[in-house]
Order: sequence, then C-alpha cells, then structure tokens
Amino acid sequence: MHLFVDNLTNVDFSYLDPKRGLVGETWLASIVLEGALDQQGMVCDFGIVKKTLRNWLDNTIDHSLVVAQQSPQLTLKQADDMIDLSWHYGDSNYRLDCASPNEAITLIDANIVSPESVATWCIEQLQSLLPDTIDKIQLTFTPEPIEHHSYHYSHGLKKHNGNCQRIAHGHRSTLAIYCNEQRDLNRERAWCTQWQDIYIGTQEDLVSESYIDEERYYHFAYSAQQGDFTLTLPATHCYLIDTDSTVEFIAQHIANSLKASAYDDNFTVKAFEGIGKGAIAFA
Repeated sequence: MHLFVDNLTNVDFSYLDPKRGLVGETWLASIVLEGALDQQGMVCDFGIVKKTLRNWLDNTIDHSLVVAQQSPQLTLKQADDMIDLSWHYGDSNYRLDCASPNEAITLIDANIVSPESVATWCIEQLQSLLPDTIDKIQLTFTPEPIEHHSYHYSHGLKKHNGNCQRIAHGHRSTLAIYCNEQRDLNRERAWCTQWQDIYIGTQEDLVSESYIDEERYYHFAYSAQQGDFTLTLPATHCYLIDTDSTVEFIAQHIANSLKASAYDDNFTVKAFEGIGKGAIAFA
C-alpha cells in the first residue's frame, strides 16, 4: 500500500553549481510512503508525515546553503562550530568563499546538487525518523511551473530573527510589473534576465573589494544571532542595493528604478519570494 502527500512543503535555499556558482532555488517537495497497514488501517498517520517530514525538511534544507561534499570544485574546512569553504566554478574559473556557522550549510554526500541527488540524500537521513512499518520512501523535488519569467537570487538578512539571517540562502522567484495598470512582460523579462543567478547584497554589508586574477570581487560580512558570516564572490555576480534585501525592499527598488527611467508612468511591482508569497510596491 502507498500513501502520498503532494506538495508537502516547499524549500527555499541556495546551492553551489559547477557552472553557475551561487544559485538561489525553490523546490516543491512531494512524498510517497510504501508499507503495510497498521492497526488503524493506515500506512502512516498523515499527522506524523506532515509533522516529522515537513519539519525535518524545513530545518535541514530550507534557508540553507546546500553543498555537494564530494565535488572537485569544493575546498572545505570545518573547525569548532564553523564551516569555511571555497568553490571554483565557471569557464572563467570564478571563485566563491564562504564562512558560516555549521547550521547554515547543509553538506550532502554527492558530487553535484540536483533534485535527484538531494532527494536521495534526504531519504537516507529520513529512514530512521519514520515507523518501522514503512518499507520505502520516495521523495521528489520539483520547481514551480512559472508561466512567464523567473530569476534565481541569493541574499542574507542579518536582522532576521530566524534562518533568513544566513548570508547565502535564496529563492527561485517571479514578478509581475504593471505600467499604467497594464502588464509589462518586456520589463519583467529584462529584470529576470538581469537577476539570473544573482546575489542581492546590502551596501552596508560590503566590507571591501579586491582583485583576484584581474577579476573584481566583493567581500560581504556581518554578525547575526546565529554567528558570524562572510561571503566573497565576483562583483559581476552581485547586485547592490542601499537597503536590506527583504522582498519588500526588493519590490520597492524595482518600482523606484522603473519610475526613474520613465517618470511620467506609474508602476506596480508584485515581487515573489519563492512560491505564493512576496510584496507589492508602487511608484
């Protein structure tokens, strides 16, 4: 007998890719459990599935930086409660450096991060959390179907009381732009293209700049409740704003930028943070 829960939860996170570098991502998680019926006539109580599995995914993958520990692109150091890593990527041999508390980085036993590799690793960790009557777990991760345009962004919110304070977590998002109350797909495409695989950094978190192999790099750092965070990556893969990078500020930044280039027009920007949530700004 099989029990299924479609769209059990969605996870917003960032990961390191051999070609793209730091990628913000959002996946929907669905689960299938195979096993014999218990004395209640159930494979497993839905309450247990939702509480145990969803909480585990939320605490392990969601709002973390997921890293393939077996990748040749990775150099890793672990000391005390900190992880210090370097990642080489892309045809130009870009470099990313990140130092973060252990809880902000999820190391998976794989050589690449993909929906399949992350699902395989998660299933191995989840086996011991479910009743013995469960014979098999199937877990699938899928991106949200988005009709028009989307972009992948990463950020960190040092003032957040929860896991959003982690310096490298992210989302796959979309946005809707209205110019004088008419949907403007061309402007949506332009912003999504500009922000593909981008790190949206807060200006005050930029502590220095340097050149490595003639490439300009930005160095971000801050202290938050969970500890000290640092991140270094190519300046061309960053977009700086002079506020925190909450979705509210992101939506307003886009609206203000549009207004500055077309002063006689009125704009409404509906910016998503992952799936089904976000902010609306006006200019």
